[in-house]
Amino acid sequence: MPYAAQYLALAPSREEVGRLAGAAVLEFGAPWCPHCQRAQPLIGQALQGRADLAHLKVEDGPGQRLGRSFGVKLWPTLVFLRDGQERARLVRPQTGAEIRAGVQAISAQTPP
Repeated sequence: MPYAAQYLALAPSREEVGRLAGAAVLEFGAPWCPHCQRAQPLIGQALQGRADLAHLKVEDGPGQRLGRSFGVKLWPTLVFLRDGQERARLVRPQTGAEIRAGVQAISAQTPP
């Protein structure tokens, strides 16, 4: 699944996230957030051509359980998962290199 430009209409449950197979990037943010908007080109470039991983873009905010279950406090927060388990986290990315390092942490070549 390539870069997701739109937020999911319905966020997955924590249990669904835990059952994800393979590599996934869980992005928490909000469409009106300037930090999130500024990070989108970086995220898009870092995930370009990465059909081997899933990108789940979740709108976060008050009452959103998934973000709370991951302890999200600032946006955007990228949680890098491998088989549903967190392997790395990046808050308010400033460079594409930071995002690519997170992707590398969950790539198939990386041992568990």
